Amino acid sequence: MRVGVHINKFDHSGGGPALGAELAAAGAAAEAAGVSWLSVMDHYFQMEFNGGAEDPMLEAYTTLGYLAGRTSTLRLGALVTGVTYRHPGLLAKIATTLDVLSGGRATLGIGAAWYDREHAGLGVQFPPLAERFERLEETLRICLQMWDPENNGPFAGKHYQLAETLCVPAPVSSPHPEIMIGGGGEKKTLRLVARYGDACNLFATTPEEVRHKLDVLRGHCDTEGRDYDAIRKTVAYGGEAATDGDLDAFLNDVSGYTKLGIDTLILSPRLGETAAWMERFVAPVVPRLAELD
Repeated sequence: MRVGVHINKFDHSGGGPALGAELAAAGAAAEAAGVSWLSVMDHYFQMEFNGGAEDPMLEAYTTLGYLAGRTSTLRLGALVTGVTYRHPGLLAKIATTLDVLSGGRATLGIGAAWYDREHAGLGVQFPPLAERFERLEETLRICLQMWDPENNGPFAGKHYQLAETLCVPAPVSSPHPEIMIGGGGEKKTLRLVARYGDACNLFATTPEEVRHKLDVLRGHCDTEGRDYDAIRKTVAYGGEAATDGDLDAFLNDVSGYTKLGIDTLILSPRLGETAAWMERFVAPVVPRLAELD
């Protein structure tokens, strides 16, 4: 099992002017520790349960571009992009740019979006849930068409119409940037994973619940004619043991996930300053998790 880190707070003690240096230090610390994945949220307002809308928040893809220039081995992505925030043709171009400039290290993490306050606050359309899932599927289809150099042409969907799907330069990743679909909805989200996803991201609720979600995903793969084992499974862990830096409690807490075929456990500490935490806590975690089976 590999280790990822998800940066989800930007309330640095030095304020906004300190964030660039902190993020650069976090990227360096992650690579030194052997972390394989580094992500940020795709939100414009901080989430209510994580400090509230008045807390600092950085735009995801600008932040990922900065991290791409400061790192060399980490896979980078948003966990996850809200489908409502960017027109899908532009999103494909943004993700491609990140992939090209990072040397093929970009993942397009994507989901149906949910945070109504930031939509209303900034005037972004927030359709009903069923429509957001329709838009999500069309967005996935558009990205795949734009990443297929032999398939430039129009796209005519219910919600999006594109006259051309040019994407030049092409992604560095082959055949295209990894698509990670976030969420555990059994009827829609996991079906989309089976149909379009290269990776999935589930919440570390309990090992039993994650096992059930993976069984549901396997069923969708059977229906779609998809190889279940070809999909990279990741789990986001936000337990207090990681934030508090209690290594023994953390290892005990996550031991039940090690036999589920999880590729990457993504730690999500509620910390505004993660560089020192990665040096102190994550560096010893990486080899310990690699030893677990």
